[in-house]
Amino acid sequence: MKRNELIALIENNQLIDREMILERNEFLKTEGSIDTNIYFVEEGSLRVYILDESEERTIRFGYQNNILVSLDSFLTEKPSEFVIQALKKTRVKVIPKKAFMEFIYRDENNLKLWAKILEDLVIQQIEREKDLLVSSPKERYERVLRRSPILFQEVSNRHIANYLRMTPETLSRLKKS
Repeated sequence: MKRNELIALIENNQLIDREMILERNEFLKTEGSIDTNIYFVEEGSLRVYILDESEERTIRFGYQNNILVSLDSFLTEKPSEFVIQALKKTRVKVIPKKAFMEFIYRDENNLKLWAKILEDLVIQQIEREKDLLVSSPKERYERVLRRSPILFQEVSNRHIANYLRMTPETLSRLKKS
């Protein structure tokens, strides 16, 4: 089973517990909470961030047809420092861990799908670390633009700049050049 097949299952409501509609700036998950759900973003956009000495540090985005999860809390069932917030009105389908894990362990192909999802998450994390290690703001911008061009259509410059660890003014200059 491939990621697209999982999305088809989600869209057919086979793993869905419920649907949630979040208004702009509403929180899906707050700091210090336990969240063992997987979220499929039907429409809208979300950001995942962490507070660093009262400064928000955006680490990930989710938009239409993305799967978003607070992976540390999902795996450990312990509180997480991550916050998930809607950037605009967003509709997500909620998949509880219990239902998902029953699905995963039901069939060897489903288990392979889970391994593939985890591999993709590790690769995304490695790419993110590379983004942060590249010293030039222009290089960070170009890497993310190549990898996720839709991000620049879905998310405001302010949040993208935070994600890229630069000022909105620097991002604006890079986009113009």
